[in-house]
Parts: sequence; C-alpha cells; structure tokens
Amino acid sequence: MSLGAPDREEYGPEARPLPFERGTDGPRVVLVGVDGTRTSARAGWYAAGLARRQGAALVVVFVSAPNGLIAMMPGVDAGAVRRTQDELAAELREEIRRGAEELGLPITFVCRHGDAYTELRDAADEFQADLVVVGASEQAGHRLVGSVATRLVRTGRWPVVVVP
Repeated sequence: MSLGAPDREEYGPEARPLPFERGTDGPRVVLVGVDGTRTSARAGWYAAGLARRQGAALVVVFVSAPNGLIAMMPGVDAGAVRRTQDELAAELREEIRRGAEELGLPITFVCRHGDAYTELRDAADEFQADLVVVGASEQAGHRLVGSVATRLVRTGRWPVVVVP
C-alpha cells in the first residue's frame, strides 16, 4: 500500500457486534490471507462463501514484502517490485469492494508489510478470528522447510483451512 494510504478499509454492511467467544456454533470472524496467487484467490472465495453462509465477518489480509528485504535482493529493482505490490493491492481492494456489495458481506481489507506468517498471525489475534483460511503454497521448497499454512497450523490458536 502506498505511503499515506490507510492500512485497513471496511466494505459492505456493518458487521453484527457480538461478544467474542471462541468455539461457538460457527465462526463469527473468518480471516483469509491473499497474495494474488491462484490458490490464494480460491482461498478468498472459499472464505467469502463460508463467511456469508455463517453470517460471519470476513477479514482479508494482503501482506507484501518489506522494502528492506526487497532492496537486499541482487538484481531486483525495489521500486518496480513496490509498484507491482501497490497495483496488486489496488486490484484486490476493488475486487473486495465489489464482492462485499454483491454478497452483502461485511469485509475488512487489511494491507500489511512484512513476513506473511507473522502478519497473518498478528491479524488473526487482532481481529479475534475464529478461523484462518490460506491457499496452499505452490512453491516446491515449502514442502521441505514449511509453508505459511504449516506455520499457522503449528501455532495452534485457531482452526486453519488450507485451500488447494
């Protein structure tokens, strides 16, 4: 997200204010991580459908790599990467705004910078998520060293759904 832009935006109808209670009949807050990949798009649609059917609020979290990490990568134009991430965030924001209107679903869109696992974990705690949804990693190396999904499952604070 560009400097000066808000990192949290609300779309759709207002969420029903309910007291927080983990482990009720169904999720009240569904959090989904998106990054522009095919699997994260499927995870987003799965989470939106689940939230709509359960009458839950949906929190969509987009995490982009921090500028310092990008700048350290050899042969990478940090400015171009930042512009690409900003464009992707703008596209996601517009798609989420349309989805909130079409589904009549309260959606909060959050942009964060940093490590995907850390930011998703912190957002799940901040929004008191009852369920976390992520797309399966398509990177072969993650099968060996662990993906964001695996790390979220190991945290053990919320149910985690991994969408293929």
